[in-house]
Amino acid sequence: MITHDDSRWSDLFSGKNAASAIALSLGVALHAINILVATTILPSVVQDIGGLDLYAWNTTLFVVASILGSALSARLLSGYGARSAYLVASLFFIAGAALCALAPSMPVMLIGRTVQGFGGGLIFALSYAMINLVFEQRLWPRAMALISAMWGIATLVGPAVGGIFAELNAWRWAFGILLPIMALYAAFTFLILPKGKAQQAAAPLPTAQLLLLTVAVLAVSAGSLAHSAWINLAGIALSLVLMAWLLKREAHSRARLLPHGALRRGSSLAALYITTALLVIGMTSEIFVPYFLQLLHGQSPLISGYIAAAMAAGWTLSEILSSGWRGAGIRRAIVSGPLFVLVGLLALAILMPVPSGGHWQALAPIVIALLLVGFGIGFGWPHLLTRILQVAPEADKDIAGASITTVQLFATAFGAALAGMIANLAGLNDPGGAAGAASAARWLFLAFALAPLLAVFSAWRCAAIAPPGAETGNLVQNPPSREC
Repeated sequence: MITHDDSRWSDLFSGKNAASAIALSLGVALHAINILVATTILPSVVQDIGGLDLYAWNTTLFVVASILGSALSARLLSGYGARSAYLVASLFFIAGAALCALAPSMPVMLIGRTVQGFGGGLIFALSYAMINLVFEQRLWPRAMALISAMWGIATLVGPAVGGIFAELNAWRWAFGILLPIMALYAAFTFLILPKGKAQQAAAPLPTAQLLLLTVAVLAVSAGSLAHSAWINLAGIALSLVLMAWLLKREAHSRARLLPHGALRRGSSLAALYITTALLVIGMTSEIFVPYFLQLLHGQSPLISGYIAAAMAAGWTLSEILSSGWRGAGIRRAIVSGPLFVLVGLLALAILMPVPSGGHWQALAPIVIALLLVGFGIGFGWPHLLTRILQVAPEADKDIAGASITTVQLFATAFGAALAGMIANLAGLNDPGGAAGAASAARWLFLAFALAPLLAVFSAWRCAAIAPPGAETGNLVQNPPSREC
């Protein structure tokens, strides 16, 4: 039988916890909704100010800046405290949104998206880094689930909001409306988060690792934009070389992106990072789902977008379901999660390539498969992230929180590039059409099923990790620190 701990969702939204929970989750929600709104309105932006040749770089530069922001968030938090860190992050986000709203040309839009991405990356990473600072340890899995669930909510809300602005030919207002909202958010976090104490000596920045990480993401992203499979492959290969160089540098550097010991052979942290990265990569196959649904199953852009959102819905539901589990329940969730993802992707490899008239008999199994993929990722997700905070050295708690976002964002960028390469090689553009889409769908989901298959083995290692102070699944319940 699966047992539960003594925490409840109501504990997360009561007393002082309520304000912190709202602050951390709302920031991630605003960041995630902004991403999806921007994606939806970009065609309208191009029609107004031009820059079709730079279209894809809106996403590329945003992701690169988000990764940099997430990597730098730990230094900002430890050096200046939570209140100042959130204020700086909000100001970057506001400045970027203002540039986007006023952009007279696509180059200015790209600058705005880069600045906005940096601020969003800071907010995203700070939310994870703050969990161990403002909540009791027994609430960490629920807090992780709450923050991650914001992406599921954003998937449902973002396209609808973006579609409204696009229909009204008011794309500038989609960015402009963020200005007062983020100003209120900045004021809210400034009032309710702890001030913190600035450190006498700020931790050194891992400049070399940040440079290598940036170039690696740019390489894999730029490669994915090309129509040539060889260029796609070259971008991925160069990215892997740069990441290997980064990891070698990280292992011997005093200034680090990851907690101490994360790269040590047999390290618990390494198993946790590998598992989370593989699960994220498995989910990035969803970027082609709306296209397949439209071309092979006759669905409208709006309907196909919401069917694709079944992955996010499954993720959110499973996180809420499993976040209160402990002991054997946690181990089962971590181990079984990749199996759900594997079954879902294999089902999609069989079901998606078969053209249909869009009848529910054909779509229902596809929706179930999409739900399975998301369900499997979310099943053990809050516990994997909680384990990272638990096993990281005490001195590296801030770095551990920020590293969650850094690894997640890089895995997303790498997975998206890999998906583009596989789809192109499988015939998405040549021969193209329904035949090309069917072949691309089959090979894409089959190839990406390797990620959860590998995650099954690393998940076994993760499930065996005993949190410090844990005994038969009971965590030592330390009072939260109010100083950051």
